[in-house]
Amino acid sequence: MIRRTALLAALALAPASPLQAQATTRFVVDGITVIHRQTNTNLFVANLYLLGGVQLATPQTAGLEPMLLEVTERGTKKYPGDALRRAMARTGSEIGVAATDDYTVFGLRTTTDRIDSTWSIYADRLLNPTLAPADFEFVRANRVAALAQREDDPDALLEYLADSVAFVGYPYALSAVGTERSVASITIDQLRAFHRTQIVRSRLMLVVVGNIPRARLEQLVHATLGALPEGSYAWKVPAALGPRVGSSVHVVSRRLPTNYILGWWSGPSAGAADIPALRVATAILQGRLFAEVRSRRNLTYAVEARFRDRAVTSGGLYVTTTRPDETLRVMREQVRSLQEVLIPTEALAPLVQQFITEYFLDNETSGAQADFLARAELYRGDYHAGDRFVADLRAVTGEDVQRVAREWMRNMRFTYIGNPSQLNRFTLMAF
Repeated sequence: MIRRTALLAALALAPASPLQAQATTRFVVDGITVIHRQTNTNLFVANLYLLGGVQLATPQTAGLEPMLLEVTERGTKKYPGDALRRAMARTGSEIGVAATDDYTVFGLRTTTDRIDSTWSIYADRLLNPTLAPADFEFVRANRVAALAQREDDPDALLEYLADSVAFVGYPYALSAVGTERSVASITIDQLRAFHRTQIVRSRLMLVVVGNIPRARLEQLVHATLGALPEGSYAWKVPAALGPRVGSSVHVVSRRLPTNYILGWWSGPSAGAADIPALRVATAILQGRLFAEVRSRRNLTYAVEARFRDRAVTSGGLYVTTTRPDETLRVMREQVRSLQEVLIPTEALAPLVQQFITEYFLDNETSGAQADFLARAELYRGDYHAGDRFVADLRAVTGEDVQRVAREWMRNMRFTYIGNPSQLNRFTLMAF
């Protein structure tokens, strides 16, 4: 509480994002965009963004790229087999992979005194992976087994099905990590061909947060990633979703202790002028749903209004409840209230401040700062756009909140997992 209060006070005085307090530069090395945030800490974070995400996939190849990067952990030409894992263990550092709809992150976490040794392993995994058949088979089997378990986790299954339903016919309908069927069908020849043709400089953007001179960083990139083929990839934001008419619901019958519901509305591109107001509107709706559905009526232990920050945004409603019809009616009332009752602009100030505080508390790590800069660069065309984040939120008016709620929070695509006899479909169709 003390930390949150202190940050709240600091943000109240700050004209813009606290992330801009540290010097940040953007430059290009061998065609690779590099964004560097200089810090005074001993931590070095490098996030390499392989752009494209599910736009590069098909239903048959979804999940190929994160699987490729996982296989590289099992050996490279310079660090074959267990030598790679032993070398990483000596550094006490971490290399991780995170697949998202718009890009795959290949991230390094180390300390400034270990940069050279860890960067050598990090880069060699991308440039010279062994991709041995036995390693490929091992990783593929593990990933297939993990994806199969999605059927046993209602929340994981709900997330996957809800995307498939809400974004059918659109790239975001594909899973960034793939499906049990797609991953099982991928061959080692496909993996090697993808590495040869798609691990190219034109797909890369590197964001570094750490205490390293620019000249040294440029040298590291040039000597390693700069040796990759150039390629011809050009990042582009997916086309906005076409207009929808009415809401819909996809029901999956399961015998469960409770029912799981998730619906998505489609939003504008991430660089659109409506985005700050949509963030504020979603935060307000989240507070109201928690107060009314969970605290006051005790209809659930989990209810959320969501905003998904992708190249083309979306928002959603999530709840798990044993009384779906009653719960959904209350949720619909809260959405309708946001659309119909104007909130005075002066009343927004404490709500916006609370959102800003929570947002930056959730994004204060070096890795989160790297993601913040990357999204600003990719989605808004300039990492400096992140410096306007707080000012844009504070400029939102009550009229803005009402307008975006009316414009975007409708025509939802719901997925329901649970007992169909407890649901009146028309309750969901009313959103």
